Amino acid sequence: MRRTTFDALLTAAGLGLAAILLIAGGLLTWGYTFTNNQVHSQLTAQKIFFPAKGSEALASPKIGPYLNQYAGQQLVNGQQAQAYADHFIAVHLQKVGAGKTYAELSAAALAQPTNTKLAAQVQTMFRGETLRGLLLNAYAFWQIGQIALIAAIVSFAGAALLLILSALGIAHRRRTSPAAEVFAGHGVHEKVSAA
Repeated sequence: MRRTTFDALLTAAGLGLAAILLIAGGLLTWGYTFTNNQVHSQLTAQKIFFPAKGSEALASPKIGPYLNQYAGQQLVNGQQAQAYADHFIAVHLQKVGAGKTYAELSAAALAQPTNTKLAAQVQTMFRGETLRGLLLNAYAFWQIGQIALIAAIVSFAGAALLLILSALGIAHRRRTSPAAEVFAGHGVHEKVSAA
């Protein structure tokens, strides 16, 4: 095979892959932007604020170390949603349910239908776990957006590398003699004379 033909094939393949990576990077960037904007707008609409700096709500060692960095801020992104769900709501639900889960309390309430205190605990646990679950879903979607952003950056970097290599391939093709062969000698078969 002629070297110029081989260089042209590799260059075309590199340009094709670069185009695919550019398209993928664009789609991944769109996915990141869409996810990030949706999570931000949905969380902002809820108007959830972290307790103020130095407040008693942040005094617990199960809460403070995780939420002090967000003290007084509005909850607007997935990372904040995860911190609020796991280190504020979950801690308070453990106190409300005395360490029992919603399912355990609900089963106990069904067994004691006249126990109004237990019924109130079940309602509080249900509402808290629902809010916690919604915030953790927002965190999951936000995290998917972050992964899409990283993948977009990798795609764009790969496309840039392939464009550089393709440009070098074009330059190499121009400097190569039209008569030059690639893999010369590999396709040569010796004729074996019959005895």
